Amino acid sequence: MKLRPDEIASILKSEIERYEVDVDVEEVGTVIQIGDGIARIYGLMGCVALEKLELPHGVTGLALNLEEDNVAAVLFGEWEKIEEGDTVKRTGQVMSVPVGDALVGRVVDPLGIPLDGGAPIETTETRPLEFKAPGVVDRQPVKEPLQTGIKAIDAMIPIGRGQRELIIGDRGTGKTAICVDTILNQKGQDVICIYVAIGQKASTVRQVEETLRSNGAMDYTIIVSAPASEAAPIKYMAPYAGCAMGEYFLYNGKHALLMYDDLSKHADAYRQMSLLVRRPPGREAYPGDVFYLHSRLLERAVKLSDELGAGSLTALPVIETQAGDVSAYIPTNVISITDGQIFLQGDLFYSGVRPAINAGISVSRVGGNAQRRAMRKVAGRLRLDLASYRALEAFAQFASELDDATQQQLRRGQRLVATLNQPQYSPWPFEEQVAAIWAATNGYTDGIEVSDVQRFNSELIEYLRAGGRVLEAIRESGDLSDETEAELRSAVESFQESFQGTDQDPADPAVGSATGAGGDGGTESNASDGGAQAQAAQDADAGADAGDAEPTTAG
Repeated sequence: MKLRPDEIASILKSEIERYEVDVDVEEVGTVIQIGDGIARIYGLMGCVALEKLELPHGVTGLALNLEEDNVAAVLFGEWEKIEEGDTVKRTGQVMSVPVGDALVGRVVDPLGIPLDGGAPIETTETRPLEFKAPGVVDRQPVKEPLQTGIKAIDAMIPIGRGQRELIIGDRGTGKTAICVDTILNQKGQDVICIYVAIGQKASTVRQVEETLRSNGAMDYTIIVSAPASEAAPIKYMAPYAGCAMGEYFLYNGKHALLMYDDLSKHADAYRQMSLLVRRPPGREAYPGDVFYLHSRLLERAVKLSDELGAGSLTALPVIETQAGDVSAYIPTNVISITDGQIFLQGDLFYSGVRPAINAGISVSRVGGNAQRRAMRKVAGRLRLDLASYRALEAFAQFASELDDATQQQLRRGQRLVATLNQPQYSPWPFEEQVAAIWAATNGYTDGIEVSDVQRFNSELIEYLRAGGRVLEAIRESGDLSDETEAELRSAVESFQESFQGTDQDPADPAVGSATGAGGDGGTESNASDGGAQAQAAQDADAGADAGDAEPTTAG
């Protein structure tokens, strides 16, 4: 059988058309310098900023500096095994981390690798480390409260879902304790908590994990740990990794709470990396973009609009100060980025005030919008009363005789401080906070010894739980109506008659001369003198704080 030439041509054409060659093109480079976890790589001409790079021995690189003839990359993993001349491959992907429900209840490093000895995390979803924060149109105002369970914060410095509230103070003043208490209080609130530990001892992180696990809080918590023993790149990556994990829940219409503990160590790690890649140093040897480092991170905290699912991402960054100096470089940067700060003062902490919150310079710029109506009503006078007390306390040290109104105000202040004192790991529900603060601000604790105030409050709450629907009415309505307030007043007065102080004669039914009506007179008369006195009291308090000379409290 002979084939005609045209048949041969058609067969050849069809074979050529079907012919395919799988060409795998990879852009590779070569390590030309290695040291201190930084590699300089030649040949990656198409590399993009923050791109993930593959190196031998399972080491991952992150492209940080794109220079004219080389790329400076920070390395994650056993970078000591990398040598000059090793091959580096581009992945074409921006650095990302695994996200999803599978991470909840786990302790992971910033790369998403488990550190708790559990099974590998099985999730197919990832999110980039860096992600553009939502614009103004995509947001809505912060108006939904995020209860911390800490009376002083929920009453005077309220935090809302989607807010950025800074926790700032010296070492050992209870910053981490506020974070842990806030996590414990989110039980049953449909909030996923992400605690990012940056540069802390591994034993400290383990202790936090044990506390959360023993209280059942790990069921809704992710811990991202970059301990002090890790290299600077891991610490640099940690808060961005935690934020990416939180954004998974945010963009799925859920609520997440992020705690960065702490960003001072994060800035130190970034400074170390920047100096190693030879970026020009600026103030305190930090690079010029250290403000942008934190602003682009914290700007991702948001309350999304209803059209985008109404999810929220709340950020509680922590900053450690030196000797109470809030005017240092990194503290002022983060203060200017956030929506308020909770300032913890060493003097108050060591005098027994826990949490040691300085009401004079602590503020929430969201304010009453993030409070329920009942708390707004009872806490309205609280900050003013405390500020006036601080100013009067400083004045009273030098005065030989004080008039009755001043003595009454000092007594009220001491008992307010004692009312706001709270042991660690014991968050209070919203309705119980309202009842205790209402009793204190209305003078029902004025006739009780300061040492008995906490016992009075705890026994009062037990009494209210046992009888009546007052607490339930406050919890369900979120308001303190005239009817509910009358029931609360009746219940508190009834309890007050039966309360036995430490030094009280059992035969004497009266706890003291200051009741809800009589005890209020001194404060009301002083407060009604006009806004000038209130402003003067706050200015005096702020002045004393700025000079770090606020006297210790009797509480």
